[in-house]
Amino acid sequence: MQSRRSFTALAAAAPAALAVPTKRPLESWAPGVKISLQIPADPSDEDLNFTRQIGVGYVNIPSGGATATLDNFRRLKTRVESAGLKVWNIGNSNVHNMPEVTLNLPGRDQKIEEYKQFLRNLASAGIYYTTYAHMGNGIWSSDREPARGAASARAFDAAKNPKGYWADKTFSAPFSHGRRFTEKEIWDNFEYFIRQVTPVAEELGIRIGIHPDDPPQPELAGVPRCIFSSFEGYRRALEIANSPNIGMCLCCGCWLEGGKLMGRDVFETIRYFARQNKLFKIHFRNVNAPLPHFVETFVDDGYGDMYKIMRTLVEVDFRGCAIADHVPNMVGGRYAGFAYAIAYMKAHLDRAMADIGKKA
Repeated sequence: MQSRRSFTALAAAAPAALAVPTKRPLESWAPGVKISLQIPADPSDEDLNFTRQIGVGYVNIPSGGATATLDNFRRLKTRVESAGLKVWNIGNSNVHNMPEVTLNLPGRDQKIEEYKQFLRNLASAGIYYTTYAHMGNGIWSSDREPARGAASARAFDAAKNPKGYWADKTFSAPFSHGRRFTEKEIWDNFEYFIRQVTPVAEELGIRIGIHPDDPPQPELAGVPRCIFSSFEGYRRALEIANSPNIGMCLCCGCWLEGGKLMGRDVFETIRYFARQNKLFKIHFRNVNAPLPHFVETFVDDGYGDMYKIMRTLVEVDFRGCAIADHVPNMVGGRYAGFAYAIAYMKAHLDRAMADIGKKA
């Protein structure tokens, strides 16, 4: 017969056993596409003035190394807000493109814990979106090539010995990590990571937008790019995550790089993931051709129909942010290139809203 003491102990333990982790509700975003600017890691008064002058209300800020701290995140948010602007996200190169996680290398669990702490720091600073990339050997490029007017631009040519780069690391063929990995390994490693990270994101109310592989080549130096390099890869990955907090940072440039390899075009992709409430951020970028050889162009000079992309975003009531990304080097310095790209984006947004009959 069960004793009174044991019954009391079981009764006391029951609420704890049934407790469900607290989930912070996701922030509701106001209607409209938020045009945003990527500013330097330690923005000057000039950077913030430029942002206001071109009519942009949101900024994205990089961090990494010793600057990826809670104190610095709070400092940056205060500085940006004192200029009348808002922070959309702060990145962290320490936990973005982590080979330890993507490839299950030594130190994987430590990097996952570092990523979780990064999320906690963001939330403590009042920032509730971040972009993540799951590339095992960085972003790959060959030598820069000229865009319109001899502007220097990033390029990828599979025939010209491209290499992968991330932070202070360089990756090269034939095997960036000593062997060829299987697609199953890459999928298993993603599932291991996302199942640990998702509960933390839900507890904090943070959205994580996953960036496409750049470029979405099927394999680079022995590492399959089998998840975030196609429509079906994203669909399956977000089903595994099974959370409103895990979605997509859609880089239009990467999607155009992939062309038919992506499975569905950028317009279908926007519509599908917007219906799922999984479209969080847009990298508004164009290229001159799909793989195996592309050059990143000025936004109005590639093969992608950028007005149709912007109009599709308005049609699906996209409420996240859109940034100009990988702008070719233009005469006049960084500000000239970004001013041109942002003005083009704003004009397309105004036209799309007028065509559809929406009000700003």
